[in-house]
Amino acid sequence: MSQIAQTRLGYVLPDTRGGADTMLSALAARLQSEGRVVAGLVQCRAPEGSDHPCDMDLAVLPSGPRIAIAQKLGIGSRGCRLDPASLEAASIAVCHALEAGAEALIINKFGAQECQGRGLCDSIALAMSRGIPVLTSVNRLNHDGFVQFAGGLATRLDLREDVLHDWLSAPVPA
Repeated sequence: MSQIAQTRLGYVLPDTRGGADTMLSALAARLQSEGRVVAGLVQCRAPEGSDHPCDMDLAVLPSGPRIAIAQKLGIGSRGCRLDPASLEAASIAVCHALEAGAEALIINKFGAQECQGRGLCDSIALAMSRGIPVLTSVNRLNHDGFVQFAGGLATRLDLREDVLHDWLSAPVPA
């Protein structure tokens, strides 16, 4: 059996935009406090006040940096604010963290970029090739793209910290 077939790819399907962000951040902190090495991305600054809903920063696990992933497009703009270059920088940083050694990968969101084979796809593939369990959040708009990307390897999990902790803590089958 190949190592990818032995790897676990888990996801949550929150009901609201960003509905898993706080829990994934808390889960990463909990695992790190237990001495686990966690790679990935979690939201560390959420949009607030008059911010656009996409204005946020991500923290690269295990120890930084923080990366702003939204670009300023100007008043009245309606296009996607995601800065692809920032997302690529985040992906490279996550791959470096995985190469340094990690026991789990947490990605705050499998989004439109990943559905197109970009974004964090390389990070997820690297983790899977190394037998590292991967946990991400998927919104309903990107669910079909995620299922296609996962190729039957993904498991939907309840959005409960104890469930996610236990799932990430379980050994990957040999």
